[in-house]
Amino acid sequence: MDLHLLLDNLTNPALLFFFLGVIAIQLKSDLKIPENSSKFISLYLLMAIGFKGGQELSHSEFNLEIIWSLLFGIFLAIIVPTYSYFILRRKFSIENAGAIAASYGSVSAVTFVTAIAFLEIEKIPFNGHMVAVMALMEAPSIMVGLLLIMIFKGNKGKSDIPVKTVLQHALFNGSVLLIIGSLIIGFLASDAQAEGIKPFTTDIFKGFLSVFLLDMGITSGKKLSEFLKKGWFALVFAIIIPVFNGVIVSIISSTFIESIGNRLLFAILAASASYIAVPAAMKIAAPKASPSLYIPMALAITFPFNITLGMPLYLYIIQIT
Repeated sequence: MDLHLLLDNLTNPALLFFFLGVIAIQLKSDLKIPENSSKFISLYLLMAIGFKGGQELSHSEFNLEIIWSLLFGIFLAIIVPTYSYFILRRKFSIENAGAIAASYGSVSAVTFVTAIAFLEIEKIPFNGHMVAVMALMEAPSIMVGLLLIMIFKGNKGKSDIPVKTVLQHALFNGSVLLIIGSLIIGFLASDAQAEGIKPFTTDIFKGFLSVFLLDMGITSGKKLSEFLKKGWFALVFAIIIPVFNGVIVSIISSTFIESIGNRLLFAILAASASYIAVPAAMKIAAPKASPSLYIPMALAITFPFNITLGMPLYLYIIQIT
């Protein structure tokens, strides 16, 4: 791995703000980001990424790579939670295994946003259709996780899960709706119209990302202490499975994707885990699954690993394959 690239990533101001948040919790500081401000920033980041992705897509030629990328994203959202479930069942209950599997089959929008910032720092181009890939990967994994719970719980599981409500959360939750809507708006906007809001969508993006990662650091620091009490299996899974997914996708994506930036984003999507959309769905569909297990795994372990060591690792593998 390129140590210079790794050092550049670890000294990225946005990432350092994440570490500041973690340290603040360890020092028992009262530092915090107001909840409403945090929610606004997360919405802003999704909107900006979606809009810029739509602009990129409007200047891209619709080709086979886009079709294969969308299909491959859906395939990953189905296969990852499926095999993850059977690994997790060695140690966890049906409900916990299904919820964790859905988390790791789904994607983290914040990790994706951080990866885009990483690519921009390294001046590596990527295409707007990857935003659409990210949006499409969220719902299938939730449905696979719930389907596995239903199958292995038998008839009892079927009666406990309001499928219509879960589908609504999976397909129309706020993050998915906002990023798809922003993608469409960006696609429809002319260059002159996009230039008019560039200070909002581009110029202040990294500043807001830094504040948001500070908030994520604070949240991760709180979840970490809870998670460490859960045992070694969850910790190992939260690192090994994302690395496995990211490395495999880094290699096989070369068969249908030429862009280094697109391949890195695919690797990050495969390696990331959802801690927003999946918990919202599982709270309704699988109330017996423990949020104190699957949320810290995704947020306190997998997320920090991916944005610190994961991105340089996957980029290195992509560059040598």
